[in-house]
Amino acid sequence: MSETPHHPQPLRVGMMGGTFDPVHHGHLRSALEVREALGLDTLHMVPAPQPPLRDTPQVSPAQRLALLQAGIGDAPGLVADDRELHRDGPSYSVDTLAELRQQYGDAVPLVMVIGYDAFLRLAHWDRPEQVFSLAHLVVIARPGYQSPWPSALTELVGDREVSSVSELMARTRGGVLRLELPSLMAISATYIRQRLKEGKSVRYLVPEAVEQAIFHERLYQSDE
Repeated sequence: MSETPHHPQPLRVGMMGGTFDPVHHGHLRSALEVREALGLDTLHMVPAPQPPLRDTPQVSPAQRLALLQAGIGDAPGLVADDRELHRDGPSYSVDTLAELRQQYGDAVPLVMVIGYDAFLRLAHWDRPEQVFSLAHLVVIARPGYQSPWPSALTELVGDREVSSVSELMARTRGGVLRLELPSLMAISATYIRQRLKEGKSVRYLVPEAVEQAIFHERLYQSDE
């Protein structure tokens, strides 16, 4: 009696961009829970050197990358990805998705993970329609937060929204899934920077390794 041939499941890959200025427990716990919920093999956490729709970060891209690497530590499946730091000019997510698609091939489900606030601005991104030709979009919903979609966003998404991870992963790209995480943390990098500027503790807001690196390098301090 012959054995049933085993067909390994394709890799599942995700991308989570951000300034990570600095990375904190909210970022890292969300990344871990997204990876678990979607069954991702790898989640690329990609610091942006100068996001087009955000203010200039306070510390250098290399320093923010180092903090991200310290924060991730040995967490399985999370990768501090520096590819956007090697580009000239603004960082565009669609270019990063194109690089990841080329790296992993067409048969792999590829997911871009963004927060709900960023999702509401999606129609104003650079080449937003190309996002769906490259990847799925998973939107981290905020519990109890139901801001209406702008008309341009409704038109852009069209009928792409799905209701489950299994439905999303049945294809390699082109879907939209709203996902609520079990322990979404209300921590902001703005709040952390303010506390550091005022000389106040950030213990338990950031990983210990990140806290140590911030003080060792005197990042975000009031005498900068």
